[in-house]
Amino acid sequence: MNTAGHTDAAGLDLIPFRGVRYVPERVGNLAAVTSPPYDVVVRPDGLLHLESADPHNIVRLILPQATTPAARNQQAADTLRDWLAEGILAPDTEPSLYVYEQRDGDILQRGVIGALRLSEAAEGVVLPHEDVMPHVVEDRAALMRATSANLEPLLLTYRSDGDDHAKGPIAVIERVVRRDPLLATTTEDGFHHRLWSVTDPVEITEIQSGLAAHQALIADGHHRWATNLRLRAEHPAPSAWDYGLVLLVDTARYPLRVRAIHRYLHRLPVSEALAAIGDSFRVREVEGPLDHALAVLAEAAAESNAFLLAGDGAFHLVDRPSPDLLARTIRDDHPEAWRTLDATVLHSTLLDHVWRVPDAPEHIAYIHDTAATVEKAERDGGTAVLMHPVREEVVRDLARQGVTMPRKSTSFGPKPATGLVLRGLAF
Repeated sequence: MNTAGHTDAAGLDLIPFRGVRYVPERVGNLAAVTSPPYDVVVRPDGLLHLESADPHNIVRLILPQATTPAARNQQAADTLRDWLAEGILAPDTEPSLYVYEQRDGDILQRGVIGALRLSEAAEGVVLPHEDVMPHVVEDRAALMRATSANLEPLLLTYRSDGDDHAKGPIAVIERVVRRDPLLATTTEDGFHHRLWSVTDPVEITEIQSGLAAHQALIADGHHRWATNLRLRAEHPAPSAWDYGLVLLVDTARYPLRVRAIHRYLHRLPVSEALAAIGDSFRVREVEGPLDHALAVLAEAAAESNAFLLAGDGAFHLVDRPSPDLLARTIRDDHPEAWRTLDATVLHSTLLDHVWRVPDAPEHIAYIHDTAATVEKAERDGGTAVLMHPVREEVVRDLARQGVTMPRKSTSFGPKPATGLVLRGLAF
């Protein structure tokens, strides 16, 4: 493991690594081998679409398909080994940090990919803002043990308010993007992706020095971060397992979008959901199409907790919860900003108390795509619960207080494409 430029600073400690990348001459179309992050792939249609896009699509590593978990993980490990042996994937010749750019219309995101020293939340360096599901952490840990690789980067944010941008990470990024990239591709969602390597020790040190004074917020990848921490504990230090693959984005310069993650309740039809609510919330039917219904949800969410239910061919706005009901169902040992979150009210009041729906995979699916959530509910007969996004400053303020939000409360983006650069832990 390379630790060039390593510092003992209390802030972010990012080091270069030999990125493992697809060999363009062996795959032809780089876009066809990339994937969204594992938890954004809408299964089964999205999975099948990606698998058929190219026989070497990265989804065969991050979401391997077999009859048992052990067989799936072994399949991913075998596939990765075969692709390395065949020259489909190959490590770069020298350790690098990587500048990564995503662009679509007026959306521009740039950041630095590197190996970040892992830290517990109590250390105040990397701040989680959501709870995690233990079964997902175990699933990701088993896959990472089998492959000995970081297959996709987490998305972390920091803010450089007041920093001198004539030096540090932003200055290096803006110099690097004027050079020829290692790769450039456009994925089917319309995003243009470019990647550059940074191997100059002076530039690496400039990036590291600028990051050392900052803390980061986990924007996307809580389960992978928890997985990294679990696996670090299994390997004697120092080792490659002390670090995890991340993309760090300065949101003072490149603001992210924050979107909601919706819920699909497999076993609860809309009619039963509405009947159980009774008069504990205000319930109104809202005219479609979906965009119009979401606009109404946004207006309602500015005044109170609000949710949009769908699945029976209509949209039902559920808002203005009974204050007495909230007082009985929301714990009072957390900050006001947490107690009034839509996700808090959904899980503590509606799911736990009104609907009595357990937070388990057989009862609840978490889906990023709004239209896909509605379509699934209408096709399968359950209830789609559509959420309004949380503002980034609320997320960051709660994280700094050490308060985690209910799991899958936010979706920051754009998310890095999976498959552009991997990190080997034992090769």
